[in-house]
This record gives sequence, structure tokens and C-alpha cells, in this order.
Amino acid sequence: MHLLLVVGAWLAVALFVAAGVASVVTGWVPWPARRRVVRPRLWGYGTLLTSLGLSLLLLLGPLEDAGAGIVAFGGYCVLFLAGFVVQALAQRPGRDTTKTAS
Repeated sequence: MHLLLVVGAWLAVALFVAAGVASVVTGWVPWPARRRVVRPRLWGYGTLLTSLGLSLLLLLGPLEDAGAGIVAFGGYCVLFLAGFVVQALAQRPGRDTTKTAS
């Protein structure tokens, strides 16, 4: 059962990475997020950051040392949440600079 959960989690991370790379390279966004995303490349970077945090958590997990384990787990969570913040910023319209009339 544990093996099925691990394989499922790695498949989800692989899909996140594929969607992130596709968004950064081509500007394509998967259909569930397509309506909300205004800046697809930024959304792709956020997806890559989120998948990095999740993959580090899956790969390394909580370390055995009590002090280092808490710090490492906090770092994974910060990467994961920072990716979500970047994805949320990609859903807001950017501000264009306007020229003032001279």
C-alpha cells in the first residue's frame, strides 16, 4: 500500500513538473487553470517551485536528527507555499507602465 501511495505522489509531481515546463517554455496552461491564469510563464515558475518543495519532501522526508529535521521540513514547506504564492500572483493582471503626456 505504501508503494502505491509513493508512486502516485511521484506521478503527481511529474505531472506538475511537465505542466510547469510547458508553461515556461510555450506559455501553455492546463485546462483547469486556463481561465484564471493571466501570466502563464509566471504560473509555470510557481508550479516548478511547488513541485520542487514537494519532491524534496518525498525524496528526503523528515530527517532523523530532531533539530535538522524540523528545519528541513520547514524549508520544504516554505518552498511549497512560495510556489503557491507565485501561482496566485500569476492569476492577477500585471500593471503596464503608461507614458505620461508631455
